[in-house]
Amino acid sequence: MRQTKLTKAARGRECQVRIPGVCNGNPETTVLAHYRMSGTCGVGMKPNDLQGAWACSACHDACDSRGSAISREEARQYHAEGVMRTQALLISEGVVVAC
Repeated sequence: MRQTKLTKAARGRECQVRIPGVCNGNPETTVLAHYRMSGTCGVGMKPNDLQGAWACSACHDACDSRGSAISREEARQYHAEGVMRTQALLISEGVVVAC
């Protein structure tokens, strides 16, 4: 898998998905978790990295429906909020420029 500047930027960062009772709070496990949505991805194609949230391994598992106790709808809501928080941090740090 190709590592972009935005996927690399997730390393060591605080989880922005923050699912209560799920988040492990360990920045060493944080990766860029892509938010999948019809029209932006498909079979063998990930969404753009701007549609990603910094997620710890536990939150990433929940977002990808891997053994989580929360519903798919709840996970999608937390993931979407995490994408927005991640974008806000990237903008505030000057990594991404908002027009």
